[in-house]
This record gives sequence, C-alpha cells and structure tokens, in this order.
Amino acid sequence: MNLTELNQTDRCLLFSCPERSVSFAVYVFFYACAAVVVFLTVCGNMLVIISVCHFKQLHTPTNMLILSLAMSDFLVGLFVLPFQLSRLTESCWVFGSVLCIVYIFISFFVTSISIYNVALIAVDRYFAISNPFLYTEVVSVNTACVAVSFNWIVLMSYNTSVLYFNGTYAGLIMCPEECVFVLQEVWSVIDLLFAFVIPCSTIIIFYGLVFIIAKKHANAIRDLNNQTKTEASKKKSDSMKSERKAASVLSILVAVFLACIFPYFLCALVSNAIETTVFEKLVILLYLNSSVNPVIYALFYPWFRKCIKIILTLQIFRMDSALITVH
Repeated sequence: MNLTELNQTDRCLLFSCPERSVSFAVYVFFYACAAVVVFLTVCGNMLVIISVCHFKQLHTPTNMLILSLAMSDFLVGLFVLPFQLSRLTESCWVFGSVLCIVYIFISFFVTSISIYNVALIAVDRYFAISNPFLYTEVVSVNTACVAVSFNWIVLMSYNTSVLYFNGTYAGLIMCPEECVFVLQEVWSVIDLLFAFVIPCSTIIIFYGLVFIIAKKHANAIRDLNNQTKTEASKKKSDSMKSERKAASVLSILVAVFLACIFPYFLCALVSNAIETTVFEKLVILLYLNSSVNPVIYALFYPWFRKCIKIILTLQIFRMDSALITVH
C-alpha cells in the first residue's frame, strides 16, 4: 500500500500524528473533559439567551448587551472550543480544509465580537451610573439592539476583509496537517489596534471612570442617609444604589474577561519568544472565558438562577411564562 491510498486518519497514525505518549485511558479522559466543557459552555450560554429573549422583564438595554455576549460565547462553545481542545492532544488537523477556513473565521470573529461586547457594556455602565435618569430616558432596548447589530455587522465585515485580503495557509498535503493563519505585517498591526488596543482601552478607561463615579455615589448616599429623608432623596439614593450594584456585578465579568484575554495578546506580541504549547494553552484560556461567563451570571444574578429553575422545570411552556416576575 502506498501513501496516496491512505486516508487522512491513516496517514496521521503512520506519521505518529498525534503523538500518543500518554496512555489510552488518559487520552479518553481528556476528551471526556473536553466534551463536558463544550457541553457546559453551549448549554450555559443557551440558558442565558433563552432567559433574556423569553422573559419580558429582562428586556432592558444592558441585558441586550449581555445577550449579545452570550451569543458570541455560544458560538465559541459550538464552533471553536471543540476544535481548539482537540488541537491540544492532536498534532494533526483531521477536519479538512473547508472546516479549517470556517474555524479560522469564526475564531477571529467571536474573539473580536466578545471584546467589543464587553466594551459596549463598559460604555453602557458609565452612562447609566453617571446620569441614571437621563440614561433611562435616552437609552432604550431598541437603541441597544441597533448598537449590537451594528457591532456584529462591522466586525463580520472586518474579519471577512482580513481573510480575503490577507489570505490563509492550511497545510493539508502531508501529516501533520496544519490549520494556521499567518497575518501579513500590515494586517497584524491593524488587527492589534482594531481588535485589541481600541476596545481594551475603552474598557479600562470607562470602567476607571465608573469606579470614580461609584466612589462619589457612595459618599453621596451616605450624606443622604445622614440627612432628613424625603421622597426625592430616597428615590435618588435607591437609583444610585441600583446602578452601583449593576456596575459592580458587571465589573467582575469585565475583570475576568481581561484576565483571560490579556495573556493571549501579550503572548502574541512576543510570539517568537514563546513556546507553541504555551501559546496554545493561552488560546484555550481565552476561549474558556465563554464557559466562565454563565457561571458569573449564576453566582451574581438572582434573576438568572430563577430563569434556570423555570426553564428546567418546564414552566417556560406555560402560556403566560413570558410575564413571570424573575427579579
């Protein structure tokens, strides 16, 4: 039998690709863990999507941004994590050239859309906490939906342009096959600025302003509590407390996101000095943020826990389930 008669899997086995230096039991255990991670990521974010879309009480501008982030995290769990986790064990790309292109496009797209979703959340929280009454009057659900749609369209166009004008290289002739994307120098600088520097700077600047305003609000609330309570002062105090609480919870999500994304981009800047295995693990850390986000919602959002209970107990199929109070 000559090499041309072997299929892709046989060629990979012949050329010791993947390198099975671990036992078969460990190999199976790794894939079982990978399957669990993918399942939890997909289901967790699907629960967020169903909750925000179905329950009318959750139709708020901020939740539209959370919905957008959950949708990008869902795509990560469905189309990116399975392949990326497989690459940790398999040194061979056995999924073909078409899936390689799809994987590259979706991985680039969901990474950039996630960063810009978090940037939109930072801007949203700044305006909500700096002037909650004006925010309520000006920012509506439709406004948030328009911003999210614009975000997705622009970033999809941008990533399509990167793939089209830069080109991709997928080595699919001999094993080990590769599915790699090599950015030209000019596109590398553009992508660094557009997909990392601009959105991350926005996140850091606006959340820095949020913390400054939150500190002022804390002092104002204390002063209001020390004075004679009037209906107007109580209303203002409650509004400031509500916005500060929302900003605090979302700041945890943002902090975790930055902790996951910064090592990857810093590593990309000095990729020549970093081992490939280390870089691959940092990529996994970047994508595992999509698994962590639903956990953050479950820990800090009572409405999400109540929605999960309603969904899992099938109460969601009641005729009036969309009107159920979840707060």
